[in-house]
Amino acid sequence: MADRIYMIIDLKSFYASVECVERGLDPMTTNLVVADPDRTKSTVCLAITPPMKELGLHSRCRVFQIPEGVHYITAPPRMQLYIQYAADIYSIYLKYISKEDIHVYSIDEVFLDVADYISMYRMDAEQLARTIMEDILQETGVRATCGIGTNLYLAKVALDITAKHSPDFIGFLDETSYQKNLWNHRPLTDFWRVGKGTATRLAQYGIYTMKDIAHAKEDFLYQLFGIDAELLIDHAWGREPVTMADIKAYHSKENSIGSGQILPCDYSFVDGRLAVREMMDLLCLDLVEKQLVTSSITLQVGYSNGLHLNSARGTAALPTPSNADLMLLPAVTTLYEQIVDPRYPVRRLYLTCNRVVPEEYHQYSFFVAEEDLTRNRKLQETMINIKKRFGKNAILKGMNLEEHATTRERNQMTGGHRSGT
Repeated sequence: MADRIYMIIDLKSFYASVECVERGLDPMTTNLVVADPDRTKSTVCLAITPPMKELGLHSRCRVFQIPEGVHYITAPPRMQLYIQYAADIYSIYLKYISKEDIHVYSIDEVFLDVADYISMYRMDAEQLARTIMEDILQETGVRATCGIGTNLYLAKVALDITAKHSPDFIGFLDETSYQKNLWNHRPLTDFWRVGKGTATRLAQYGIYTMKDIAHAKEDFLYQLFGIDAELLIDHAWGREPVTMADIKAYHSKENSIGSGQILPCDYSFVDGRLAVREMMDLLCLDLVEKQLVTSSITLQVGYSNGLHLNSARGTAALPTPSNADLMLLPAVTTLYEQIVDPRYPVRRLYLTCNRVVPEEYHQYSFFVAEEDLTRNRKLQETMINIKKRFGKNAILKGMNLEEHATTRERNQMTGGHRSGT
């Protein structure tokens, strides 16, 4: 296979940059944070501008961590606006690169396979990157950074470690320059897919750098990490076998859909159960609309942050695959009551419908009368049609009107954050 050249383009402090552009301000000189002002000071900032980072603040810092003497603008999140900007920027990528050679990694990062375009445009990789970045800046006012590498891993590392120190915000790595310049780089957590837990475990054995990993005995690393050691060893040498073609060809063997939320404050056991039931109710409508059924549900509940307790987690199997709230609401209620300790307040909820398959595999349950399921299905379809026509809050259930219910507010959000105007 011919050598590949990959880029990954990151939109610099994306949400914060968009808010600055909307206000006619320069994100490179403006102190601005994107955070919900209606929440407590412990709320996480979704983004901060580069000048705020220069003060030593982390991009996902909490509001109370911003020093008292720092003057800054607080911008409420507007997720729908950020999605529109991201779509506009994606259309700029399409001016230069075919969609088959683009992989959207997140709302503000994309991988580009550019090997075949360099000769076509008669540019080197850096020139092509600069052209695309300048186009994004001119069209949207948003600045970008870019990592370029001979594989996907090296491109990402070039972005995360090298580009930020480059005057043109472009970094390049091949295996030779990676080993020469970054083998001794610390900390290990700066490298893509090396988490704090992995770095801490390696440090116990005197392994602190990618060079240390590369020269460690492979059998020892496999004893520590199992099959995951293979990825760690490859990355230590700057290797990455996965290509853009592999990503495009990948299809998951099992499908699932899920929902999660961080509650606005600590919820009691009873109020947490209400929120979980609401989440299940919405997932049921999602399944019906997509003509899917699930055969089991998994619930994870995190307790109040101050308690430092492990999350409660459990899975419940259904007697037959279903999308009927008539079956799934009692199942999730029972699961919640089985796994959650009622003595402690809860703060984080994650609910997943597992092994989701097309509804054609659905069978009627021996535990619920067929006419009840049919009637329930008609009600669900009616609710979906009303919500589509008049808005998500046009029709609600009684539980959605209780004091600590979350559905009405969540229906006005995108991606768990305020959609904005």
